[in-house]
Amino acid sequence: MTWINIVEPADADGRLAKIYQRSAGGGQVDQILLAHSLRPHTLEGHMALYRGVLHHPRNSLDKAFAEAVGVLVSRTNGCAYCVAHHAAGMRRHLNDRNRGESWLHALETERFESAFDQAQCAALNYAFKLTNTPAEMHVGDIESLQHAGWSDGEILEINQVAAYFAYANRTVLGLGVTTKDEKLGEHPSK
Repeated sequence: MTWINIVEPADADGRLAKIYQRSAGGGQVDQILLAHSLRPHTLEGHMALYRGVLHHPRNSLDKAFAEAVGVLVSRTNGCAYCVAHHAAGMRRHLNDRNRGESWLHALETERFESAFDQAQCAALNYAFKLTNTPAEMHVGDIESLQHAGWSDGEILEINQVAAYFAYANRTVLGLGVTTKDEKLGEHPSK
């Protein structure tokens, strides 16, 4: 459900129908994607960014941890939709209920050290600062990540996950996207 009109998958034809078919993770087209239906080219752009940042095979960032960064950014931005979807994805990738709950609690309380290692805490602190005060970022923030053991490529991945979720959160919050009738934690298949 959104605050603007959408084209439902059953009513889509041509290019939009093909995009929906490629995007139907778990058999559904998520509401965040349906929100783009009036401009299929933005849906394609969104999907390319999403897949490149979170699901590209050349990424080296652990998938569960990338989802954790997304949950933190989404929580910080007040985006319950993305928190719900990506907390479920984080748990799925962890495949450990207790660890998943521990990670989620640490993200909710902003006490990262209670569940994450030193390098992960540095990355979460970076993402939190970038989300809250982006104009205050400086070279020292990157140096902290390097000193924690992150390579520059991994730092780029952390940055891009945080930046993607800022975009996704604003899409969801600005258009009134909800999780109504959605299965959580599925990701588009292609």
